[in-house]
Amino acid sequence: MNDKNKRLFKAFLSCETINDVSEFLDDICTYTEIEAMADRLWVATLLSKGHTYDYIEGKTSISSATISRVNRSLIKGTGYKRVLSALDQSE
Repeated sequence: MNDKNKRLFKAFLSCETINDVSEFLDDICTYTEIEAMADRLWVATLLSKGHTYDYIEGKTSISSATISRVNRSLIKGTGYKRVLSALDQSE
């Protein structure tokens, strides 16, 4: 991880509220980029609940390529799992 990325990650950690995160993302991302990230997290949520690719494609406008990429990350990574677990505990 390089210093530039570390600084970005620390910037997220400095946000104290959902509004802080929203304002920060609005400043550094386009609407489309924010929506793409939200879509990926939604796909991860649906996949973790056992929904199929076909179901997710049918209920959303998210491509099978994105669904597949998120699924690979769910299988091989830890980021989605950690975040989804934290979200489940906070709701």
